Amino acid sequence: MPGQTFSIDIVPDLPESICRLGDLADNLWFSWHRPPPHLFLMLDRELWWRVGRNPRLFLRYVDQSVLNTAAEDRTFLSAYRSVLAEFDAYHDNSHDGRTPFRLPDDELIAYFCAEFGFHDSVPIYSGGLGILAGDHCKTASDLALPFVAVGLLYRQGYFRQRIDAQGNQVAEYTTVASHEIPVFPVTGPDGQDLVIDCPLQQRQVHLKVWKAQVGRVQVILLDGDIDANAEEDRTITRVLYGGDQTMRIRQEIILGIGGVRALRALNLAPSVWHINEGHAAFMLAERVRELVSAAVPFDAAIEAVAAATVFTTHTPVSAGHDAFDPAMVLDYLSQVIPALGVTPERFIALGHDGGEDRRFNMTRLAVAAARGINGVSRLHGRVSSQILASAWPQVPPQENPVGFVTNGVHVPTFLRSEWTGLLSEHLGPSWAYQLMDRDLTDSIMAIPPGRFWYVKQQIKGETLRALRQRLEYQHLHNRLSSAHIRRMLRYLDPESPNALVIGFARRFAAYKRATLLFTDLDWLRAIVDHDERPVIFVFAGKAHPADEPGQRLMQEVHRIANLPEFFDKVLLVEGYNMELGGLLTSGVDVWLNTPVYPLEASGTSGMKAAINGTVNLSVLDGWWAEGYDGSNGWAIPPATQASSDYERDHHDATTLYEILQDEVIPMYYRRDRKLGFSPEWVER
Repeated sequence: MPGQTFSIDIVPDLPESICRLGDLADNLWFSWHRPPPHLFLMLDRELWWRVGRNPRLFLRYVDQSVLNTAAEDRTFLSAYRSVLAEFDAYHDNSHDGRTPFRLPDDELIAYFCAEFGFHDSVPIYSGGLGILAGDHCKTASDLALPFVAVGLLYRQGYFRQRIDAQGNQVAEYTTVASHEIPVFPVTGPDGQDLVIDCPLQQRQVHLKVWKAQVGRVQVILLDGDIDANAEEDRTITRVLYGGDQTMRIRQEIILGIGGVRALRALNLAPSVWHINEGHAAFMLAERVRELVSAAVPFDAAIEAVAAATVFTTHTPVSAGHDAFDPAMVLDYLSQVIPALGVTPERFIALGHDGGEDRRFNMTRLAVAAARGINGVSRLHGRVSSQILASAWPQVPPQENPVGFVTNGVHVPTFLRSEWTGLLSEHLGPSWAYQLMDRDLTDSIMAIPPGRFWYVKQQIKGETLRALRQRLEYQHLHNRLSSAHIRRMLRYLDPESPNALVIGFARRFAAYKRATLLFTDLDWLRAIVDHDERPVIFVFAGKAHPADEPGQRLMQEVHRIANLPEFFDKVLLVEGYNMELGGLLTSGVDVWLNTPVYPLEASGTSGMKAAINGTVNLSVLDGWWAEGYDGSNGWAIPPATQASSDYERDHHDATTLYEILQDEVIPMYYRRDRKLGFSPEWVER
């Protein structure tokens, strides 16, 4: 009789004296506080990196003997108690000194977004929108705001990226088990896992409700991949931004309508509803339906919903504004629209801009039922007011309700610990509570230039070491010879990080112009062909699997990187994620950004670079149009008078070459012999 195979999951036990390591692993507070990761590093440094800095996974794989030894080690126990004291103090206090004001106790902000970037161990983000949403949650926690976030639990998340020997992007998907990440089922009054229903066409999709704890903030995540659903519906929440229009509308109905129903099932009554990009706009239909069912007329219900709704639009690029065929909307909302008490035509009109495009636009739906509407930089606010002008045909665009709130970044997450130590050493520990104080800039400028340069070089050396490891693995996997790899990486010397390194890392999309640098290869060759002052360009980023033009840009970078004159000057790194992005923004010397003006709504990667002493060289678009003051980086003025795309790109590339050749490279290498660095560079 044949035997049967069983799987056995062996999980180590946490000794009593260190049992709260589990609490630290279960709260994403660890993603922006340095001490918890340090504890896990103390236990097993190699394992910590092998599990992708994921503390829950770490505690499943760490050897029991390691835990037993740590439980009796005085040094470890002292560090452990110190971290727990900080963790408990953070959660026990109503605020930690950062709160500028308090909202009334009965207020609650509900924040809806299709993706959240907290940490690489929770792969439910794809790029800037998700990272910003994660930063909003972390900042809300720091400010002790009454705040709950709502999203989807993507079991396969966004894809992991490989780049093959021909420069092709290879998308790899892996299913993440819930026990491997810090998410937990929400239970109902009966003690069972909470499951809600969401209407989709003529059926109900069952959604399991999960929660993640981000400091003081709860993030509610909806999961359709459960046995109660048919296979077709189980796939809806598996992949972030996967599939076609049909999959996209299903995800957005679950996010918007399902998200509202999940909050109601949790007895949460938000007073402010924030739609972060149009993906969640169907929440407006559900909230209007609730009021209509309580005998409120449709028009009054729209006004009541709008009065409590804020909508943030994130891009002027048309691909970022989802639009669906009206027949598809009517089909998928066939249970919802009749309950609104209006004709299907009236509802469809909420998502139409009055132009020739007859599709139902999610951005226009959000605008129709929101009274706070903003872009994400001053320039983007102006551009958005033009894009949305038809919503208020009697009002000049410059006077319509579209405003702006310039994006920011969560400093504790993205500022390297080496800078934290330097600032505390010279400014005292209170600097972290004075980030909005302009006098802080003067205090930073007073730090001795030598100390500033030393810290930057220390970070850069660590970045170059990590880049070498990544590139060696990448190219060995693609069967390049070790000798060729050594030649390719000869300037990435972590022991002597003196070569000028320029980074370009962001989504590979056509408007971001990753290949603008290669407009004139002869000129570029003349700029970088100097062994005594080498210049290395490091590229990283993902293209959406369905974005063929974006993938072709990546292939072009790969082609240039393999030309004999550039093979050690242009490097393309695979596996773009939060970790690699953090390495580059903090560890390169110059952050390059060359979008088509005015399509870069904000561009927060440049902010992450700036707070880490990395100098920006960017088109005057997004936040840089506000942040650039003539002395803190370099700017490429937009070619607003260009008569064609070719002329525009030629103008911008010429300006880029001139800045590199005449200013950036000479300044970096104009080093004082006694000091060993360029005082001008440190000043900038």
